[in-house]
Amino acid sequence: MRADSHQPTHTRPFGDTQAGTEAEVAQASRQVKLTREGFERLQKTLEQEQARLAEATRILQEQMETSSDTEDTGLEDAKREKMNIEARIDELEDTLARATVIEDHENEGRVELGAIVMLANETTKKDMKVQVVSAPEATVTGGSLPRVSEDSPVGKELMGRKKGDAFVVNLDNGKQMKYKVKSIEY
Repeated sequence: MRADSHQPTHTRPFGDTQAGTEAEVAQASRQVKLTREGFERLQKTLEQEQARLAEATRILQEQMETSSDTEDTGLEDAKREKMNIEARIDELEDTLARATVIEDHENEGRVELGAIVMLANETTKKDMKVQVVSAPEATVTGGSLPRVSEDSPVGKELMGRKKGDAFVVNLDNGKQMKYKVKSIEY
């Protein structure tokens, strides 16, 4: 389900059923798949950043009113903070605009985005439960489970695996970690 499904879908004039235009293909390739929980966390983070922006704007205004020096470091810090928050808001809004919420899982016996996986780390002899998510979702704090990005070394190896599959992840330091998929749930 599209996160913005309340908007009308695009229809082609004259019933053209051929592949989309280059712009449509590019937009589709930029789509971000998120779990429902991840979408909601991103929305909450956006709201928090918007509140931070209001506060940063207030502080900047105060700094501008009280500063007599054009090279005031407090003023420069306030400007920089406001710009950083605005950039984060732009990033969040872009991600949410391109988001598709994952509702259905085609291969429930295999690891896909949104899967909650129990992994046995055969190197350390410890089990860990993780959720496989897209990169934008992995960076947002909160949630009850550790998240593994599909783009991370473990995430790349996990995608498409089924219960009982074992795999090895090569670390940057030359070492290897061995894992086994113990369970998959959605």
